[in-house]
Parts: sequence; structure tokens; C-alpha cells
Amino acid sequence: MKLLIFNPEHDLCLANGSADFVPPQSAVDYARSSSAVMQNLYPDGLCLSAYDELPVGSVTEVVAWGWNATLKKRLMKVGIPESLLPTDEELSCWRALQHRQTVLPLQPDAHRIETAVQVEELLASANRRWVLKAPWSGAGRGLHWIDGTLSPNDRAWLQKTVEQQSCVVAEPWRRTTMDFAMEYFVRHGKLEFIGYSLFSTAHGVYRENILLSDSEIRAGIEAESSAKALAEKRSEVERFLISKIVPHYHGPVGVDFVVDEKGGIHLCEMNLRHTMGMVAVGKL
Repeated sequence: MKLLIFNPEHDLCLANGSADFVPPQSAVDYARSSSAVMQNLYPDGLCLSAYDELPVGSVTEVVAWGWNATLKKRLMKVGIPESLLPTDEELSCWRALQHRQTVLPLQPDAHRIETAVQVEELLASANRRWVLKAPWSGAGRGLHWIDGTLSPNDRAWLQKTVEQQSCVVAEPWRRTTMDFAMEYFVRHGKLEFIGYSLFSTAHGVYRENILLSDSEIRAGIEAESSAKALAEKRSEVERFLISKIVPHYHGPVGVDFVVDEKGGIHLCEMNLRHTMGMVAVGKL
């Protein structure tokens, strides 16, 4: 039997880094109540959260929303054979790849930040509005918006995040017209393009996906930007994934973008896990 594990607490587990991390109760409740979301991608599996009673004896394959050390330890504790789970070395490598600094080569306007002085230098430049992003975070979480000056609260958040996650990433605060993603799957050492997904955000936080066909989404992106810009961005991203991710990872990859008011396409984050965009596309 294929066991499908919905663990939306995945990004929190990556940020914490410990196999003994205990997710907040709200995340546990959401995982339990929404585990059926995995059925949209794997109709031949049994959907559960990691916090349900698991049918250990009949499991022959485990598919997780996202893999991390916390999930592996929990599954082993209830009797899932380690042979069905990623190795510790794989999990460590995948966590490192998920760090936001991995995609900095695709973000020419973004900066690795370790001190408040570096932020103040950015604020003194032509652009006085920035968003600071915690390295292990997703779906719009772990964002800190800075407008002109660093408040005491900003400084405290920055110091704590750097202590826990080595740095933050600073990106210009843009006026955007569209959020979309390119969805991929790494299988047998090959990168497969699954499709485009379209979603909406509120102040950078994910809200919902919009169900449109791949051609409709692509046409919408090209209308806001251009066919040439989209093709060039997709080609750039795929060269990067083939070079930096495919040799070290297998599984789903979601790459999120925004289109700004001038038609520019900018990469926001990369997720080495399943995404709601993949659920919206409805295939892997």
C-alpha cells in the first residue's frame, strides 16, 4: 500500500532543524483535517497525516508532502521501516538546498544579510523599501517588511533569525500584478515540467490557487509581461535546476514568481516539496 503523508508543517520543521521538533497544535490539526489533499495527486494511495494511527504492516511506499528529519523520526517511531524513508544524508542535503541562499544566483536584486548594518546600507540606497525573508520558510511565512528604517522589533527579529538560520535574504519591495509558479518533478535523474500554476497572495502570504488551464495561465503571464520574457525565465530556471538540484534530489519542485508593474518576472522562492499549485494542476 502507498501511504500518503500530508505534513504542511514541513517548512516549520526545516526552519527548526531538529528531528525532535514538536509542531504547533494548529499545524497538527490542519494536517489531520486536510490530509485528503494528497489524493488529488496520488489517487492510488491512502491519505493520512503523521499524527494519525498509521497502518504500518501493509505499507510498501511512503510519499510525503515534504521530507524532513522530524517526519522521518516520527514515522520510524510508529514502525515504518527505515528502508522506505530517505536517508539522513539525503534529508540533510535537501534541507541545505531548500535554504533561500541556494537560488540567490537567480535573484540579481537580492542580498544575503547577516547584520543590521547591511540592512541600513540597503535602506540608504535608492530603494528604501525591502522585504527580509527567513531562509527556511515558505507560502509567504517568515517575511518581514521594512519601509525606510529598522525598528527595535525589526532588529530583534533579524538577530534571532540570523542566529537560528545563518542569515536572511533581502529583496526589493515590488508592486506586483501577478503571482505564479512553475511546477516540476525530478524523476530518475531527469527534470520534468508539470505545468504552470496561478495563485493569489495578501501582503506576500499565500491565499489560494486559481484553477485555469496551463495555456490560459501562460497567456495571462505573457499579457502582463511578454512571451519572450517568460521563455527566457523558464529556460534560465531549468538550466539552474538541472545543474544544481537534479544531481542531488528526487521529488517535486515548485518555483514561485511575481510579475511586477513594469512587466518584469522575478523569482521569489523554490520549494523542494509538493505545493498547492501542483494540486491545482492535478498531475505529477
